[in-house]
Amino acid sequence: MIECQNIVKIYKIDDEHEVMALQGLDLSIEKGEIMGIVGNSGSGKSTLLNMLGGLDRPTGGKLIVDGKELLRLTDKDLIQYKLETVGFIWQNNARNFIPYLTAVENVELPMLLKGKYRRERAKELLEMVGMSHRLNSKLDRLSGGEQQRVAIAISLANNPSLLLADEPTGSVDTKTADIILDVFRHLNQQLGVTIVIVTHDQELTKKMDRVVAIRDGKTSSEILRRSSYFENEAEVVIEQNEETHVELALIDNAGRVQVPNEYLESIGLNGSNKLKVELENGKILLQNPNSK
Repeated sequence: MIECQNIVKIYKIDDEHEVMALQGLDLSIEKGEIMGIVGNSGSGKSTLLNMLGGLDRPTGGKLIVDGKELLRLTDKDLIQYKLETVGFIWQNNARNFIPYLTAVENVELPMLLKGKYRRERAKELLEMVGMSHRLNSKLDRLSGGEQQRVAIAISLANNPSLLLADEPTGSVDTKTADIILDVFRHLNQQLGVTIVIVTHDQELTKKMDRVVAIRDGKTSSEILRRSSYFENEAEVVIEQNEETHVELALIDNAGRVQVPNEYLESIGLNGSNKLKVELENGKILLQNPNSK
């Protein structure tokens, strides 16, 4: 569904200063996958999400979404891409809604922009996210969790193959966050839509099949869940304290791997940029060169 190859993004602040938000990022996402992206503030995860949504373009590299190479799209094609291929859910609901419209009118709006008005489809989408009882409610009459569920329905209005969510549970409590993620999971099962969620919420990431961490503008590690959350929930039993994942370090196209700072500090590498590398019994060992 998504293929990022050596993506670079440079923002020009003024004539003399530039900021490199992405530094050769590589990432692949399969069709029908629900995946989380995590990372510290400034790591580049929101920049990546904006590019996947067609809101920004890479400075270099290759970015392919659903067979479309975004760097080669014309402005007209990019507008079509944003209308048809991708649905976006913002953390700030002011960007998801027109406040003076009702819930059902907000869901209809993307259809009108595309030229296909369907009231019944809008009602159906609100029912899918558990909001059929609030069809005629305006923004100020909905709780934070209800607003986010309506935002998900809006993002599905034109049947996109990709859903992007930027901190969709950032302004709600834990219980509501869990309900919102359940909505994403059910939509993923019912519609087969690929879902990419940027989040700081570690509890949410435990319920995704794959979580990729971005550090310093590059993908640095990946968590694979051993138990698939796409299976029937009745068949999946996860013990609360059970270790249910394996974490992998990612190697970029140049053969580079990022080692977490806490790992380096634990072996006494404070500020040093050198590691002792050895191959022993089929294992690659990274050690402090000054250790005995």
